[in-house]
Amino acid sequence: MLSFFKKYKLFFIVFLILSAVILALFNSALTPQKTLKIYSPADVNPELADSTIQSVAHHHNIAPFAFTNQNGKTITQKDYEGKIYVADFFFTTCQSICPKMTKNMAWLQEQIKSMPGVMLLSHSVTPDIDTVPVLRAYADEKGAIDGKWNLVTGDKKDIYYIARKSYLAVKTTTSSELYDMVHTENFILVDKKGRIRGFYDGTNLDRPDKDAKNVKQLLEDIKWLSENEN
Repeated sequence: MLSFFKKYKLFFIVFLILSAVILALFNSALTPQKTLKIYSPADVNPELADSTIQSVAHHHNIAPFAFTNQNGKTITQKDYEGKIYVADFFFTTCQSICPKMTKNMAWLQEQIKSMPGVMLLSHSVTPDIDTVPVLRAYADEKGAIDGKWNLVTGDKKDIYYIARKSYLAVKTTTSSELYDMVHTENFILVDKKGRIRGFYDGTNLDRPDKDAKNVKQLLEDIKWLSENEN
């Protein structure tokens, strides 16, 4: 028996190697590969998208923008060009979902602070109240890192339009005011090409939820995008 194995030693070695390779290939083929959807207006709740774009199903990108951050600096899409970033909508006097969202955004900032290709962008939906000094004080209170996390204010009409036509994340109110809006709990993941790759519950750090991804899942998707997309 021993002499038999010695005689066919090379055959058995090759056979074992080929078997291992075939098993690995089968396992790879049967294991679902992670992907992230590219979102367009047609993919979301119509309440969150402007009526003029609700039927758009492809080639949706974040439109050019210009807002003022907590330092009084003009922030445009150029500052986020080639970056992965997370956007949201808030206001400093909000006492409902904003405190949780801001706390979770601060947690996310801590996780990505050593990743130069990842940034954060928070838009005020009450820009008339959230002036530069107010945002500066709020940024200091929440630990926002300049250059990593911009909290921005600007013309209410511009914020309304980008919320509804680009980020697909804000509802209109029943008010007669044309540019009144109600922000949602959404954190929006945007890739290096300015495309939306996911929506996440910004009030939920790690609680399981079959209907919405949480913030820890957002971090996982950020890391995946960083490693898999140019």
